[in-house]
Amino acid sequence: MMIFTAKFTRKKAALMVIVAGLLVGLAIVLAGLSGESSPSDPSSTAGQVSDNSARVAFLEAYGWQVESEPVETLQLLLPEQLDGAWAAYSDLQQRQGFDLLPYCGKRVERFTYIVTNYPGISQGVQANLYLCEDTVIAGDIFCTGENGFQTTLEFPQEGEKAA
Repeated sequence: MMIFTAKFTRKKAALMVIVAGLLVGLAIVLAGLSGESSPSDPSSTAGQVSDNSARVAFLEAYGWQVESEPVETLQLLLPEQLDGAWAAYSDLQQRQGFDLLPYCGKRVERFTYIVTNYPGISQGVQANLYLCEDTVIAGDIFCTGENGFQTTLEFPQEGEKAA
């Protein structure tokens, strides 16, 4: 058995506390910097959205203007396996950085908002946000009707047509 001893003076102890504090501060700053990214990176903005104002702010971060209250709120159970329409929806979500697979078989909530600023379309466009325990797990922009579409949350660039 080996025993090590060290003699600490107050100066050495104070220096060690200061160095430890600087290391913790550096780690916090680096963690904050790595979390900064554009709204097109959903993992950066998909934090906790526990109330309506946070959901609206989440959509606004993508450039969408929506009515202040959802037009529909729905609770649903995601299927255990994503096939058919759910598989296609999962592909749409993966294109924008969301992954539905960890949420298969879980209860989620869908909030639907009316979009008021879709380029070239004055009405009929809505935004869906799917949440699991206050965390955004999916979202889309859709338009019903003859020329309907469903696309990612990314705001269309000038001249870009709906997918």
